[in-house]
Formats: sequence, structure tokens, C-alpha cells
Amino acid sequence: MERSLRAARVATYVYFVLYGTLLGTWVVNIPAIEERVGISHATLGGLLVVLGLGAFVGMQVAGPMTDRLGTRVVVPAGGVLCGATLFLPGLADDPWTLGAALLVFGLCNGCLDVSMNAHAVHVEKAYGRPVMSGFHATFSVGGVLAALAGAGAASAGLHPAAGMAAMGAVGVVIALASARALLPAAPAVESPSAEGTGTSQDVDRGGTTGRVWLLAVLALMVMLCEGAANDWSALHMRDVLGASAGAAAFAYGTFAAAMTIGRLLADRFVARFGSLAILRHGAVMAAAGITLVVLGPGMWAVFTGWALFGLGLSGCVPQLFSAAGHADPSAAGANVSRVAGLGYVGMLAGPAVIGWLTHVVALNHAFVLLTLLCVTTAVGARVLRTGSDGDTHRREVAANTH
Repeated sequence: MERSLRAARVATYVYFVLYGTLLGTWVVNIPAIEERVGISHATLGGLLVVLGLGAFVGMQVAGPMTDRLGTRVVVPAGGVLCGATLFLPGLADDPWTLGAALLVFGLCNGCLDVSMNAHAVHVEKAYGRPVMSGFHATFSVGGVLAALAGAGAASAGLHPAAGMAAMGAVGVVIALASARALLPAAPAVESPSAEGTGTSQDVDRGGTTGRVWLLAVLALMVMLCEGAANDWSALHMRDVLGASAGAAAFAYGTFAAAMTIGRLLADRFVARFGSLAILRHGAVMAAAGITLVVLGPGMWAVFTGWALFGLGLSGCVPQLFSAAGHADPSAAGANVSRVAGLGYVGMLAGPAVIGWLTHVVALNHAFVLLTLLCVTTAVGARVLRTGSDGDTHRREVAANTH
């Protein structure tokens, strides 16, 4: 079991990298696709709603399907579908075809996202210590890889659809090759994981449901901020600061690299300080970073702001997902689906709000909304104190296993 569990953990890392790379490939091609289709920022914002809607529907389909068929089936299927549909937005030549392409790609994204996070919760339960941030770190690694590939493709003048199709084909192969290492079902691990995550066998169902929805609202705000960086960082560098296409791609790369570093370190910090501290102080740091992006006088100040924004947000989402998954062991999948579903509405559809705000204010001034959301998240972090002993038990188990 120990060997198969290690293999499952490695495979989970692979799928998170794959998802980050595929989604990041779309992100870094947004400026080129926007120019090719001939649409405004505001229209692009509306089309991102379609992407978010598709992802939300895909999540609702994938949740019960994962419970019924198992993650070993649904996770690789989601990876194959994401890779196979990645090139579609690059072929669009008008807003209608772009909207249709984003709807299909969003559906596939939602399926992969929920199923791989459900598998990650199973793996974390089996390990009995914090490992969720590490998985999300590898998602950010995928974003860095996509930024590097996107910068190279832009410099070479490659058609967006060609580069996206090549990346998608590689993704299909990786998704199929990694499937056998996944856990066939949720591991039946009771004591270590339950104690390590502060869960109780006597669960107040009503209280747990209310707490999970509060976690979901925080996830929506945090992931809206993350989605704004994904979808608007490159455009901000190009349109506000006049950066080249290659430099604009590295704005997103800076954010993604900071997210990676933060998530690689977060599990150890959670073990030492607790998830509440990581969420609260991370949100404050993110607020400072995005404010620097808004007010920064030059390119390097803005790069610094994106780095602080990514570092601050890096540990927030994993703590929310983990808290939801461990709130009630008998309903972990359903709870994670609620938090993930509402959170990714923010990540994939929420950036449309930034697009709409560009009707009345400049793009950099629209980012003030993100500052307000980060401050609200810092205030609301106290919800992680509910079920009070969670962080204490998690720190004790982590200290004994590291």
C-alpha cells in the first residue's frame, strides 16, 4: 500500500502540472487571440463568463461521476479532453466561435479540476499530514512552463492554434500514461488522517454545511483574484505599460513562479503556524502586492507587485480545499465540490468583472477590486477556527512525520 500510495502522489503531481500547463497555454495566448478575433477587453470579459460557465457545469457533472466511476477513470478522461480541446480557441475568428470554443474547453477543464482535487484529498487523507499545497504548487509549475512556451512561440511568430495543438497533444499522452498510478477509490484510512486534519466522528451536519459554504465564499474571492492575474496580467503589461508580447507573457510567469514557491513552502508553514495564519497573512500580502501593481511607476515595480500577489495567494486555496475535504469524512467529495465549484466560478468567470470595469475605469484601476477582496478574505479567515482543534492536530501530526 505504501508503494502504491507514493505512486499515486506522484501521479497527482503530474496531473496538477498538466492542468496548469494546459490552462496556462490558453492564458498566455489571450492577447494574440483577442487581437486575431478583433474584440475589446469588455467583450473578452463577457466571453470569459462562458468559459467559467462551462467549467462550472463540468464540475457538477464530474463530481458524482467521480464518486460513481472512481478517480482512476475520470481524472485521465478529463486530462485527455482538456488536451484534445485546447487548440479550439486558437482557431476562432469571431466572437461566436470563440465563445463556443471556450464553452467546450471550460467543460473539460471543470471535469479535470474537480476529479484531480478529489483524488488529492484522498491522498492527503491517506498520508495523514498536510500535502495539498504541494499539489497546488505543481499546478503553478505548469503555469510557468506555459509562460515560457508562450513567450517563445510569440517571439517566433507561431500561430496560436499551432502551439496550442502541440501542447494539447503532449497533454493527451501524459494523461493516459499516468492513469494506472491513481488510487482506484478513496483509501479507507481512519485514525491518522482524521486526527491529523482535526475531523471528528461526531459531526454536526448542519454546522458543517454552513461552514463549508463560508469556505466556498472565501474560495470564490481568492480564486477571483487568481483568475484576474491569469487573464489580465499579460494584457495589463501590454496595454498599460506598453510591454512587448514576450515581456507581457512574463508578467503572468512572475505571478505563477511566486505561486509555485509559496505553495512548495506552505505545507511546512501550515504544520507550524496553522491554516488560519496562512490564509489571513497571505491575503494581507496579496492585497499589498496588487496595490503595488495598481500604483507601480514602472515595469519592475509591477513585476514585484505580481510576485507579492502570487506569494500571498499561494497558500490560501489549498487551505480552503483541505478544510472542506476534512470537515466531514463521510461527505468529503461533496464538500470539496462545493468549495471548488464556487471557487472556480470566481477564477474562470469572475475576471469578467474586471473586463466590465474597464468600461468606466482604466485596467490598472479596476484591480482595486482585488485589493478589497483580499482584505475581506483576511477578515473572514476566522472561519478556519471553527472545529477548533484542526490546526493543532494537524501541526502535531506534521511535526511527527516531517
